[in-house]
Amino acid sequence: MTTTTLNTGLDATARDSVAAGLSKLLADTYAVYLKTHGYHWNVRGPNFSSLHALFMDQYTEMWAAIDSIAERIRSLGQLAPQGYGAFANLTAVKDGDPEKSAEDMVAELMRDQETIVATARAALPAAQAAGDEVTTSLLSDRLTAHEKHAWMLRATLGGK
Repeated sequence: MTTTTLNTGLDATARDSVAAGLSKLLADTYAVYLKTHGYHWNVRGPNFSSLHALFMDQYTEMWAAIDSIAERIRSLGQLAPQGYGAFANLTAVKDGDPEKSAEDMVAELMRDQETIVATARAALPAAQAAGDEVTTSLLSDRLTAHEKHAWMLRATLGGK
């Protein structure tokens, strides 16, 4: 078997640090993806149609992002976490409750989107310090998406 050396211009310590932040972002995103998809199935009430569609837009966007985040971790020479147990150890996001009211689902998802924003912001300094423009760009894209998701959910609740 041929051994190859990873030479991305980033040292191993920087890659490890950046990958650790991305692993937490992956776990948070996956947890919120699952919750949003579940709430898409289980939302009820007079706003069913609009919430059903909003949740679908958001979980679809997150589904594509999950792959990009995991592939960036792999590009940094690390294994991407996989499986419910690994994600549960990395995220503070709790499972959703299908019995919640539509308004409570929206409020919970808004807070979860804000959690992802905080996770992405926390990962940013390591990527910037390493000069990792690719990860910095990915994190910027994720911040844009999750801030928009949070805003749409907040606006649905009547907030700013």
